Amino acid sequence: MKIGRLNVTNPSWLDLAWRDVGIREVDGTPGNPDVMRYYKDVGADWVKDDDVAWCAAFAGSCLERAGLTSTRSLMARSYLKWGQKISRPRMGAVAVLRRGKNKNLGHVGFYVGENGRSVFLLGGNQSDSVSIGSYAKSRLLGYRWPGNAPAARIRSTIERFDHALEHVLEFEGGWTDDPQDPGGPTNKGITLQVYAESNGVKITRVNRKRLMRGLRRIDDDFVREIYLERYWKKARCPELHPSLAFIHFDAAVNHGPGRAVRMLQRAVGTEVDGEIGPLTLRAAHTGNVAQAVREYGRIRDRFYRSLSHFPRFGRGWLRRLRAAVSRALVLAGNHSIENRRKEKTTMTNEPKWWGQSMTIWGAIVTALTTVVPVVGPLLGYDISAEMVAQFGEQIARFIQVTGGIVGTIMTVFGRLRTSAPLERRKMSFDF
Repeated sequence: MKIGRLNVTNPSWLDLAWRDVGIREVDGTPGNPDVMRYYKDVGADWVKDDDVAWCAAFAGSCLERAGLTSTRSLMARSYLKWGQKISRPRMGAVAVLRRGKNKNLGHVGFYVGENGRSVFLLGGNQSDSVSIGSYAKSRLLGYRWPGNAPAARIRSTIERFDHALEHVLEFEGGWTDDPQDPGGPTNKGITLQVYAESNGVKITRVNRKRLMRGLRRIDDDFVREIYLERYWKKARCPELHPSLAFIHFDAAVNHGPGRAVRMLQRAVGTEVDGEIGPLTLRAAHTGNVAQAVREYGRIRDRFYRSLSHFPRFGRGWLRRLRAAVSRALVLAGNHSIENRRKEKTTMTNEPKWWGQSMTIWGAIVTALTTVVPVVGPLLGYDISAEMVAQFGEQIARFIQVTGGIVGTIMTVFGRLRTSAPLERRKMSFDF
């Protein structure tokens, strides 16, 4: 599949569109609340069900939620006069298509790729859902781009690249020329071969020593440019979730962009063809990101162990991989592997006293906040639920620290009927 020339970033309105993939129409009135929200976002509050064509409503809703002004029309062709016309598509560009011979009818969606004869759009009301659809290029009426698209997204993408590059440089180190390293002479992770190609020359016996001297003196700006162009952009990292982009960039540098793409496709559970197209992007954006990161880590682990020089370099490779997975999970909003390993080493098989269980205390406090505010006034005390909750939390913390006798007295009969003690169990973690 040939993918069209893409912009370096995913615009914010396209990110919003990806999140809604899978939303479908429903029978009856009112329609799917999510679809009805699209109508409302563009001012079409009069629509009562989702039988009214909603491709323009979906596009407009994504733009409005991204801080842009849409046409606020339910007519797809209204976007032919919106924003500015562009001759070549960009990722997330608004594409307008004709529908039949009626000049008033059309379809609108966001550009996400193409092949020889077709263009792929992420849009609404495609097979009655938010999905990716394939349309003949002969139906294209034009591509549009907002004239006031926010620049903050681009800045944040560059910041993501710098963060990922910092990780890579931490493990790539400085100059090395280990005879057993298949990469050959390397400085700051840049091999002699890559350095020569980036300078537009081929390595020969005549220029090899000169190129090696240049590689040893390579400046940071050139290093950054090489990583940005040859790995970050080439591996399509700007179009991925930040956590997937982080580990994918590390893999592209370590294994090459081509192999990294195939690893990514296996990690997100899509067809492995070595090309990041609309289906790969859809799987990457709609799946469980943390799960994909861990699977990516397992795939790389197996690959490392299959290499003949793993016994010599394997320890360093796996240390780098653990750090990459851990840091990517932090970006995904999960606990890092390093923290989980610390939890594992500090846990024992000693029984856990019930007073240390926040689950039990949560149940007690919840019950008290319901009962005490009702019983209190009968006894002449005005006690609110908030007061009970605050007081209960203070008691919980005190008893957890001191293990005092008060907690034992308040155990009631629940503890006596417990068939097994609460325990701290050892955890194993496999990324």
